[in-house]
Amino acid sequence: MRKIRVLVADDEPLARRGVCQLLAPHEDLVVVAETRNGQETLRAVQQIAPDLLFLDIQMPEMDGFEILRMSDAERPPVVVFVTAHDQFAVRAFEERALDYLVKPLNVQRFEATLHRVRDRLRSTRVTERLVVSTAAGKLVIPVADIDWIGAEDYYACLHIGPKTHLLREPLTSLEARLDPACFVRVHRSAIIQLNRVRELRASGIVLQDGSRIPVSRRRRAMLDEFLMGSPGGLHRTVSPVVNEK
Repeated sequence: MRKIRVLVADDEPLARRGVCQLLAPHEDLVVVAETRNGQETLRAVQQIAPDLLFLDIQMPEMDGFEILRMSDAERPPVVVFVTAHDQFAVRAFEERALDYLVKPLNVQRFEATLHRVRDRLRSTRVTERLVVSTAAGKLVIPVADIDWIGAEDYYACLHIGPKTHLLREPLTSLEARLDPACFVRVHRSAIIQLNRVRELRASGIVLQDGSRIPVSRRRRAMLDEFLMGSPGGLHRTVSPVVNEK
């Protein structure tokens, strides 16, 4: 099961530690970053693209509401506000926060929030469309049209025939949203759509459009299993393995 990637944003170290301690027993959640102020949090949301954000409202530089307003992340995280004040609850839910927790945190209340988080992510995790920013506006791309996806710094490069589009989201977080029956990570810098594979070679993969994608040793056995034994006859579209000299 893929991990739920968590960002904890609070200017108080003890408050961040408290959230992390409550998260620690849950093996399906991993804290990928902690931030101390508004600028750090905004940057982390855009660069790391967490699945879940525990967000304090009153922080230096900008408050939690400003962070959400200024963030233009292609895939916003599920937001749980954590604050010492209860007067912001109505506004928090107007900002489409999943939940609103008041300090000091209650363990049972926190556990109930995690249950809601899992339900929300389960219902939205498999993505059918991606939205990328272009000079003309926003472009909606069906994931079924994508041949493969490469990593470029904090961006994912979507390859669709001869065209490419940049999505501001790390490959790891995008991988978690794609259907694992259709898309497979074959290298730290590449995800392929299985039905685009034409040949599986000793040096890597050749796609139907001729693109050559490297395959890491760690992922080779998993890819062989997917291509040669997966339901739906995917193996019929793959040529025998060729040992290149």
